[in-house]
Amino acid sequence: MKSERHELILKLISREVISTQEELKSALAKEGMSVTQATLSRDMRELALTKATDSEGRYRYTEPAISRSVSSDSAALYSLLADAVVAVDYAMNTVVVKCMTGMAQAVCAKLDNIRLDKVVGTLAGDDTIFILMRTEHDAKQITAEFRAIITN
Repeated sequence: MKSERHELILKLISREVISTQEELKSALAKEGMSVTQATLSRDMRELALTKATDSEGRYRYTEPAISRSVSSDSAALYSLLADAVVAVDYAMNTVVVKCMTGMAQAVCAKLDNIRLDKVVGTLAGDDTIFILMRTEHDAKQITAEFRAIITN
């Protein structure tokens, strides 16, 4: 049931402009799936949904660039982020990922393997990763996704 609900949520946010939890709850109800606000909040956190502006400047929920289930590499990255990343921040179009000592290169290698379109390049040290994004908006979005993963 939970996986079906998650699939439906991702389907709905990909085809409709949904900018509030209430709108998402209504869209789910139209599809015949009734959920409580608490369940919906938990689902959104587990899916690491973020709000972003679309090409028309409207805020809407979007699917994360990194998904647990798309491929084994992205699933491994998701797990590694949850276990190894301590903090994430960005300035302009550069994302800084602070990791547990000795883990940055492993996280960075997994990130490189999934080849995110909006990532220009990465650089890893022992406990810090710099990710150069195409735009500041992209940096803000991936920072929000990483934060959602590490706080889950």
